[in-house]
Amino acid sequence: MFATIHIMASSRLPASALTLKQFIQRQKVLSLYKNMMRTIRQVPDEGDRKYLRDWARDEFKRNKNSTNQDAIRMMITQANMHHDELQSSLALANVKK
Repeated sequence: MFATIHIMASSRLPASALTLKQFIQRQKVLSLYKNMMRTIRQVPDEGDRKYLRDWARDEFKRNKNSTNQDAIRMMITQANMHHDELQSSLALANVKK
């Protein structure tokens, strides 16, 4: 009976369902993308803002289909570093005004 319930429950999931780790990692990437775009909106120069927005979109799109978990973790770390650098640069630019 338990085997039947298990089989029925597992058959309801689509074949492409994410594991919990993959789901959490996906949420991290989406959150990072949103935070990056919010930070880019604060860039005062329109040309720089467009360049950074296009760069960020291209990077995320280029790596959209990556499946290697180690590579994805490395890309998240690099993106966080870029985001922190951008925030620091914006903070310094606001201090100089």
